[in-house]
Amino acid sequence: MINVRKLVPVVAGVLLSPLASAQDASDLAKQLANPIASLVSVPLQSNFDSNIGPGDDGDRYTLNVQPVIPFSLNEDWNLISRTILPVVDQSDIFPGAGSQSGLGDTVQSLFFSPVQPTANGWIWGAGPVFLLPTATDDLLGTEKWGLGPTAVALKQSGPWTVGGLANHIWSVAGDNDRDDVSQSFVQPFFTYTTAKAFSLTLTADSVYNWETKDWTIPVGVFAGQVFKLGRQIMQVGLGPRYYAESPDIGPEGWGARVNVVFLFPK
Repeated sequence: MINVRKLVPVVAGVLLSPLASAQDASDLAKQLANPIASLVSVPLQSNFDSNIGPGDDGDRYTLNVQPVIPFSLNEDWNLISRTILPVVDQSDIFPGAGSQSGLGDTVQSLFFSPVQPTANGWIWGAGPVFLLPTATDDLLGTEKWGLGPTAVALKQSGPWTVGGLANHIWSVAGDNDRDDVSQSFVQPFFTYTTAKAFSLTLTADSVYNWETKDWTIPVGVFAGQVFKLGRQIMQVGLGPRYYAESPDIGPEGWGARVNVVFLFPK
């Protein structure tokens, strides 16, 4: 007869097996804190927001599918592809709007980044960013094509990663009946990573809409842990977000984020 009490820790040990060393896990956690690390990853980022619309009656769940794929151009340069494809479920974002579910617009960024940091230890990358009108509902996207510049710079020292990512997108084509797009995205980030691959991140995914002159600034604190599930290396993280600033029709108050990242180190 199978002894269930003895079997449970054996199964748990197989499913939640450690990496080759704590240092390996910590190094992967630090790479994840770097948006342009040469590491293939597939983050699935869930965001929960509420109090949307003029009556604060709306709710929105957004699953951002965010594959990151690095390409080696030569011994000196990498090209990092970062894609954000939102899957959205929302309701009552304004009176009479009802509910919508489907894809939002895709944001595709390409960063040309030196393989080695600068003499002062800075890691940087820059390139184009594209807005693709992939939304499956009028209320989930802009119906505009857009492009602009993007850049990121950061420094890693000991357990700390400090830096920022920014882009600006202008609409260049699309439905003439829809509002033009001119918006800046600014994301400062501060991450502390322990020797056991636990990370704590403070960030603000800030957006300024130049057409409406409005800021949206959700400030978040997120905890994450790298571990191994069977043969798959992954990170799971979560934490609260608070909207320090948002337009009258935007989310307000508290929200939350849950992030699951699948890692594919070389």
